[in-house]
Amino acid sequence: MDIKTVTQDILAWSENFVEVPHPALGGWAPCPFARQARLQGTVGIFVGQEPYFDLESRAALGMQQYQVIIYAYDPAEWTCEYFSPRLQSANRDFLLSVDLIVLEDHPDDIEDVNGVIMNQGKYALSLVQSLSDLNQRAQQMASKGFYHGWHEDYLTGLFEHRKDPR
Repeated sequence: MDIKTVTQDILAWSENFVEVPHPALGGWAPCPFARQARLQGTVGIFVGQEPYFDLESRAALGMQQYQVIIYAYDPAEWTCEYFSPRLQSANRDFLLSVDLIVLEDHPDDIEDVNGVIMNQGKYALSLVQSLSDLNQRAQQMASKGFYHGWHEDYLTGLFEHRKDPR
C-alpha cells in the first residue's frame, strides 16, 4: 500500500460519501464535520504498520495539528477478528486515559445505518480523535436530531467508551 493511493482513496470517500447528505440519514451527511476537516487539512492519513503499536505511539504524540488521524491497513493482512480486538485494547490500555479514542472501520464488519453502508470498503481503518471533542460534537448533533433515525444496536456500539449524547 502506498501513501499516495491510500490518501487519494480516503479523501475521495470523504468527499463523495462521508460529506454528502443522504435522505436515509435524515438529510444529514454521515459526518457533518468531515468536509471542514478535509478543507482545513486537519485530516492526517497514514499507512499503518501494526494497529496496537501505531496507536500506542499516537497516544504519546497526541493529535498534533489534526482533528482526525486515520491509519490504513490491508484488510487481508489485518482480518476483522484480529484488527478489532487490537483497537479495543488500545482504547482501554492507553488512548482513553489521554483523551483519545480510536473508532474502527473494517470492510468485513459492515456498518449499515438505515440501508446506508458507512464503510470505506477498501482498507481496514483506525480513526483517532479527541474523545472530549468527539463527545462535544456528538452532543451538538444530537440536539439537532442527527441520531433520531439510527438503529439502537448501532448507536450502542458507536457510543461505547463515549458519552451517549441522546
